[in-house]
Amino acid sequence: MLYPLKFNPVYKDYIWGGRNFEKYGRILPDGIVAESWEVSCHPNGISIVSNGAYKGVSLPELVKKLGSMLIGRDLAEKNADRFPLLVKFIDANDDLSVQVHPDDSYAFVHENGEYGKNEMWYIISAEPGARLVFDLVPGTSKSDFVEAVKNGTLENYLRYVEVYPGDVLSIPAGLVHAIGKGIILAEIQQNSDATYRLYDFNRVGKDGKKRPLHIDKAIDVINFGTESPKEKTKGIMIKLDSGSSKTYLVANKYFSVEHLDISGKFHDVADGSKFHIFSFIDGEGEIIYKKGSIDVKTLESVLIPAEMGEYEIIGRFKALKAYVPDLERDVITPLEKAGYTRQEILSKLF
Repeated sequence: MLYPLKFNPVYKDYIWGGRNFEKYGRILPDGIVAESWEVSCHPNGISIVSNGAYKGVSLPELVKKLGSMLIGRDLAEKNADRFPLLVKFIDANDDLSVQVHPDDSYAFVHENGEYGKNEMWYIISAEPGARLVFDLVPGTSKSDFVEAVKNGTLENYLRYVEVYPGDVLSIPAGLVHAIGKGIILAEIQQNSDATYRLYDFNRVGKDGKKRPLHIDKAIDVINFGTESPKEKTKGIMIKLDSGSSKTYLVANKYFSVEHLDISGKFHDVADGSKFHIFSFIDGEGEIIYKKGSIDVKTLESVLIPAEMGEYEIIGRFKALKAYVPDLERDVITPLEKAGYTRQEILSKLF
C-alpha cells in the first residue's frame, strides 16, 4: 500500500527561533520554534507518519518495512543503510551562529559514522535588509582566519549578502555560513546533524551557559583560500505550459532540487528508481494518485514512495521537489532535450 506520506513536524526550540510559522497556519507548541524537521530519519528528530494506513509509524520503521518500494532501487542497489535526506523549514528570528559542516570522510571519522552535511537553502521570506553569511572574504587564508579567531576579529573575514524571497544558495561542506535574522527558509540537506560553530555572539543557552564552539574541527574542514566568492544559484528553467514552469536549482550526487511554479496540473511518475519529497512553499493543491488523493498547502511536505506510480498535483502552488538523482538520467539528459548545452548545465548547476 503506497500513498503520499505526510509526517508530524518535529519542532526545535533553539534560542534564535520565533513563532513566524504561525503566519502560515501552523499550530505551534508553546515557546520558541526555530526549526520544523519535515522529513527526517535522523535520531535527533525522527518523523512519524501522520496520515493513512501507516499513521503512527516512524520513518525508520517504514524504510525497514518497505525497503526499495519506498527509497527506490537506485539507493537499494548501493546498499544504502540510511535514509539520505533531511528536509527542514527554518525560522531565523535572530542571527544563527557562524558555522561550517564537514564532508562525509571527515564526519565518518570524527562524528561516529555520521554523514557529512551538504545543504541548500530556498528563501521563503526575508525582511527588508535581511542578510546572511555566505562564504569568507575572497583570499582569506587559514593563518588569517586562525589569527582572527584568537583576537576576536572574525567578522572582518565574513562575507555578508542580502537575500530576498526566491533566492537559492548552495552550501557545500567546508563553506562558512550563517542565516541572519528575519529570514524564513527551506533547507534540504544530507541526513546529518554535524555542525561546527565558529562564533555565537557570546550568547547563552537555556542553561545559562554559552553554547560550545568547535574551533579546531571547523578549521580542519573550512575550504580556505578561494579567490572567487560563492554566488547565489540561478538555476535553469523549463516551461511546462503557458502557466507553469520547472526550474532545476541545485544538482549534486547528494540531492537534486527543482522549483515548481504550477498553475493547473503537474504530472509525474514514481517509477521505482527513487523517492520524491515535495515541500510546498506557497499556495495549495491536491495530489491525485492511483488509489486516492490528498490535499496539500503552504508549509507542508510530502514524501512520494519510489514505487507509487503515476500521480498529478492539481492547483496553484510553488513547491520544491527533492530527490537523490542519477545526474545523467535525471538532470543532464532532460535539460539537453530542452535545448541547453552540457556546458551550460554544468556551469549553472554543479
